[in-house]
Amino acid sequence: MTERADFLTLVRSFIIDRVYPAEPLLVTGGPAATACMTELQQRARDSGLWGLPLPVALGGGGLELARYAPVAEAEGSSDYGPTALGSDLLLDATMLDQHGSAAVQERFLRPMVAGHARPSFGMTEPEVSGSDPSGLRTVAELDGDGWVIRGRKWFTSGAADAAFTTVVCRTEGAGVPARRAFSLLVVPTDTPGYRIVRDLPVLGARGGHCEIALDDVRVPAEYLLGPRGGGLAVAAQRLALGRTLRCLRWLGQTARAYDLLCDRLVRRHAWGGPLADKQLMQQHAFDSHVDLAAARAMTRTAVDCLVSGADSAVAVGTAKVVTARAFAAVVERAIQVHGAEGLTDDTPLARLHRTARSARILDGPDEVHVQSVARRLLNLHQGVSPTRPASTASVAARK
Repeated sequence: MTERADFLTLVRSFIIDRVYPAEPLLVTGGPAATACMTELQQRARDSGLWGLPLPVALGGGGLELARYAPVAEAEGSSDYGPTALGSDLLLDATMLDQHGSAAVQERFLRPMVAGHARPSFGMTEPEVSGSDPSGLRTVAELDGDGWVIRGRKWFTSGAADAAFTTVVCRTEGAGVPARRAFSLLVVPTDTPGYRIVRDLPVLGARGGHCEIALDDVRVPAEYLLGPRGGGLAVAAQRLALGRTLRCLRWLGQTARAYDLLCDRLVRRHAWGGPLADKQLMQQHAFDSHVDLAAARAMTRTAVDCLVSGADSAVAVGTAKVVTARAFAAVVERAIQVHGAEGLTDDTPLARLHRTARSARILDGPDEVHVQSVARRLLNLHQGVSPTRPASTASVAARK
């Protein structure tokens, strides 16, 4: 296998030479954008860069997370990089490989890794707090040899061109605790009753998020992922890896904004000299360097926890908040030093700004992660298990 340094060089060149120039077309959507992405994906295959983190047994490159992390940052410098290189399939490939039945793996996993079937994941619902899965209303009932699903999902990424959607739904009665009440079911998007209600523009841009309806959708019983009632545990595994991958990709985009900022300061002249000579502008460069370095350090800590199998909740939650905030701050400064040009589509900064703003909400808003991490830190400070209520532990300690 090619060494990591070579992968980094090749991926960086692919993103800069192939993906960056295609972004203005890709962002428009439609048949032309689809054809462009298909061409990029074929070029990635021809270059030996397709699916680098996917299992070798499934046709991927087998690059484990520790070695893939810097590559993920490089390819993530464009929103379209992971899709062009096939690495955006990692979450679904891992989930279906570890928890899917033989039927699921044959029908969905193998075609997906080969690039012939796009996945999507439906968890969040309209009018339900996405950070509190216990309130999810989509239900599935076992009827003979299949499941019948009723409900709605939104912010279902990639649903518009997906071959299937993995749906989180309640399969157990109201009295069952949430941690044992939900299951994951794989739903082919051509199943009767599956319907895309609308595309969901994010801050005015169409980015592949959809609202879907599931009206008495019937799927075989063998399309259940993992154990019945164990859906939230499987989803939690997916989220831990997913949040870390997002952080790595946001780092790539943060670094891109930082480079644009510094390049502007060096090249732009005003008031008798380059902007780089102005102290307030130097502050922008310094603060952005610090934000990027801190976010990279926290994300690498999260990667280390996932690789070692250690409890990753604190590291991943912290990385998610720190990286999203750093991303937003660096892009904001880059726009500021570009002046009016930074508000236009003449640079990628407007697109980066939309992604950066959504980063503080996607995969859990900052406030939820701050509360969760703080609670764990304070419980650990008191010698309390992170998963055990502090009040119960305090009583036990006094006995």
